[in-house]
Amino acid sequence: MFVDKARITIQAGDGGDGAVSFHREKYVAAGGPDGGDGGKGGDVVFVVDDNFSTLIDFRYKRKYVAEKGQNGSARNCTGRSAPDLIIRVPRGTVIRDAESGRILADISTDTPQIIARGGRGGKGNQNFATSTRQIPKFAKPGFPGEKFDVILELKLLADVGLVGFPNVGKSTLISVVSAAKPKIANYHFTTLTPVLGVVRVAEEKSFVMADIPGLIEGASDGVGLGHEFLRHVERCRLILHVVDVSGIEGRDPISDFEIINRELANFSEALAECPQIVAANKSDIATEEQIAAFRDYITGLGHSFFTISAATTDGTAVLMDEVSRVLDTLPPIKEYEPEPLSADEMLQRTGADGAFEIDVEDGVYYIDAKWMEPILRTVSMDDYSSLQYFQRVLRSSGIIDKLEEMGIEEGDTVNLLGFEFDYVR
Repeated sequence: MFVDKARITIQAGDGGDGAVSFHREKYVAAGGPDGGDGGKGGDVVFVVDDNFSTLIDFRYKRKYVAEKGQNGSARNCTGRSAPDLIIRVPRGTVIRDAESGRILADISTDTPQIIARGGRGGKGNQNFATSTRQIPKFAKPGFPGEKFDVILELKLLADVGLVGFPNVGKSTLISVVSAAKPKIANYHFTTLTPVLGVVRVAEEKSFVMADIPGLIEGASDGVGLGHEFLRHVERCRLILHVVDVSGIEGRDPISDFEIINRELANFSEALAECPQIVAANKSDIATEEQIAAFRDYITGLGHSFFTISAATTDGTAVLMDEVSRVLDTLPPIKEYEPEPLSADEMLQRTGADGAFEIDVEDGVYYIDAKWMEPILRTVSMDDYSSLQYFQRVLRSSGIIDKLEEMGIEEGDTVNLLGFEFDYVR
């Protein structure tokens, strides 16, 4: 099955928590704090794998989570950083943020791309010792890893895109000029998936051609199969437009040419401006009048025109030579420029932006602040210095100011993510 679009969830690993520990050794009195820092969480990294040609694996596994960094430990030992999670995709895969639609990466080169970054490790209590606070009984939690819902889109990397109505001879053409072996039969929609073929025009010179199936009128609006595969033409440097010049199926070649170009333009303005070469196929069963009329129309538009018969290979070698010559004058295959999310957007996504909401029910002040959850794990409510740290976080985040603005009184109950305490000024 050819699958060229999938939606998955990726989540980088959280950083490990810092440790709360005190040095204990025989004959060493009051050894002091020695809690180590947490390790970094694993990144989510996408890499090209040329053994893959479809995104079908992502239909069955939709969530990818990297490992969390190891927590810090005693003796000032830093936790182990988690390994990166490697996700292999076909060359030409474009990764979009599902929420904003922005492109995060174009996986077209062999360079690995980090899409979601793991969280930093938290600081151990050794970092909080001062001359006045010699026994800190608190540490900092690890930072959360980045998390995205992403859309994977496979856009084939081909120099030339073969377009045209069904049954005009595109599959036959690619089969005679390359080693590709598409299904060929005398009926519409024989080809149900894009087919790539390498065309060699000299000993050390070649280009990649893609047969794009299913283009008919209305393809850009979802009619037929064309809307599924038009994205694969977007990267092509040159369009080879194949037209049945014989009109054997009762269609007019000029009308066919105009309809396909209209669908390309409706799908993408860039496609409408892509250079085209027109191949009048099935010329062996067409009349001279038919060929001449179509030639006059195409050359009048400024396009290169070639008469071929893919079935007999007549004219195909000359056509491929011209395609190769034109490609030499064109820029390389298009790569999409990433539009990474800003630091503020990432903080919102990970819930580390300090946002909170407060509701009052039956005299209880309920605080919803997801980013406080890891902090609560590392705070000891039985330790004065730890409580001081907790109070500073509440004050610096604006939570206490908001509570006072809402009219909280001393002794009122506050519920923070299920942990209840009495408010004290």
